[in-house]
Amino acid sequence: MEEAAPVSVDEPWGRVDDDGTVSVREAGGWRVVGQFPDGSPEEALAYFERKYTDLASEVTLLEVRHRRGGASASDLRSTARTINGKLDGAAAVGDLASLVARVAALTQTLAAESETEAVAAREAVDDAVKARTELVEKAEALAARDPRTVQWKQATAELNSLFDQWQSQQQNGPRLPKSTAQQLWKRFRDARATVDKHRRAFYAELDEAHKVVRDRKTRLVEKAEALSSKGEDGIPAYRELLDQWKTAGRAGKKVDDALWARFKAAGDALYGARIERETADAEASREKIEQKRALLEEAKVVADERDLAKARSILTGVQRRWDEIGRIFPRDTERSLDDELRRVENALRSREDADWKRNDPEQKARANDMTRQLTDAIHKLEDELEAAKKSGDKRAISAATEALEARKSWLKALGG
Repeated sequence: MEEAAPVSVDEPWGRVDDDGTVSVREAGGWRVVGQFPDGSPEEALAYFERKYTDLASEVTLLEVRHRRGGASASDLRSTARTINGKLDGAAAVGDLASLVARVAALTQTLAAESETEAVAAREAVDDAVKARTELVEKAEALAARDPRTVQWKQATAELNSLFDQWQSQQQNGPRLPKSTAQQLWKRFRDARATVDKHRRAFYAELDEAHKVVRDRKTRLVEKAEALSSKGEDGIPAYRELLDQWKTAGRAGKKVDDALWARFKAAGDALYGARIERETADAEASREKIEQKRALLEEAKVVADERDLAKARSILTGVQRRWDEIGRIFPRDTERSLDDELRRVENALRSREDADWKRNDPEQKARANDMTRQLTDAIHKLEDELEAAKKSGDKRAISAATEALEARKSWLKALGG
């Protein structure tokens, strides 16, 4: 059917001919959109108006998605192109031109935003390349370290963390240019391979060292267990083995713990024999302890005895019987009792030394000579003081008085 002449904008958006042909009003006139021969004109028009409503809903949804954000401008532009395709010659009745204008306006806005997004995308890729490069450099730094100085448990954890970060950036970050991504991954993969090679070599060497130490400690354990028949007498030899154990090195925690359990059990058996003997000795020493405490009670009179010869005789008798009792156990009890008796001995010795000094003829002679000298000096100073007082010489009086008091105090110290 030929298009009709341009129509007034006041007319409805759609019309239905007698044969059921439906047309939509556009700026250039009426355009046929389809036929609806099996229904009334109202039903025919309503059908194509619903088509328009569906298109309008798509346009509105696109505008809402743009306002709310979250979708990229490029994705929205793609949707806009699809809607534009649907609007071009759409079989619908309504203001299609307004929908086309809305989509065109939105497309223009999205074009500007797409450029901004492109710049941001390039910056994001640059940042991602930088971040990925940092991971590579850290992995390469691990690979370059001297394997003998590496703490492998920590290094393995660091490398695993780097790999986790790599995967996270790869999954969640922007897509890198293929050549750049491949180059960075090759460097990272090579660094991981180098670290893994060094780790395997290190643990292989460590296993060999552990084997040597394990054999050495096994021999020490067997020697320690062989001492069991010696009982307490085997302790010195066990201590020598213990010194060798301390310098034998490490054989791995599990092996070390198992061997140490056997080695310690062998030592416990030896020291257990000593404990049994000391326990028996301590039981046997109970009576001896009481005897020595009784002797200490006897020794108390030594301090009160004024006759030093008699005091010495009493103490000598106590010491003789003390020695006859013999050693006692435990040793700390013996030391405590010996210390108490030694205090009595030292007190008596101090009294004897003082008495000897008082009665030593040579010291007496020296003391008497000093007494005579001080006495003569005192008499002379008394005369000088008397003369000074008569003359009224205050300085001479002061000097004579001071010297006289000093000589008297010295004489008093000598017992004069």
